[in-house]
This record gives sequence, structure tokens and C-alpha cells, in this order.
Amino acid sequence: MAKKGTGYFDRKGHFFKTAREATESDLAALLGQIGDGESLAPGIAHTLLERRSDLERLFAEHDEMIVDVSANGGSVTDLGAKVAKLPSRPAV
Repeated sequence: MAKKGTGYFDRKGHFFKTAREATESDLAALLGQIGDGESLAPGIAHTLLERRSDLERLFAEHDEMIVDVSANGGSVTDLGAKVAKLPSRPAV
């Protein structure tokens, strides 16, 4: 007897049983081929989805830093007086 079910499709139209699998497929496609041979993208996509809240927090912190730089005239604080210059060495 036939049964009713729910399925999910990634952006390429491939069917998946769970929304998580479909999203991981989309993330892997977005990342493209990573590494030689079999791509590392599916594993990275899985990790990205697993660590989503941490990543969102990092991006929010990054956005705050960018706003701070823009508010300061678009330049990073001058560290010239705080950084020691190393003596130059002759080329060997």
C-alpha cells in the first residue's frame, strides 16, 4: 500500500529525506570542489550547519568591527609608535 511522506529538494532538484540533507547539499554546491580527488565540500557543509550558531555569532562580531572601522573614518588605529622596527639583515 502506498504511503504519504515528506521530502525536500536542494536547488539542483535532488530529493532528500530531511531538510538537513538538502541544506547540506546546497552548501556543498555553494562551496564547490575543495581538495584533490573526492571533494571535502560535503564534510565542510555538514560542519557549517552543525556550527551555525557559532558562525552567525562570528559574522555578527565581524560586522560590528567593520562598522567600528567605518565610524573611525575607515582606517585602522595607527600602531606605528607601538611597533618596534627590526634591524635589517644583509641578504645572504
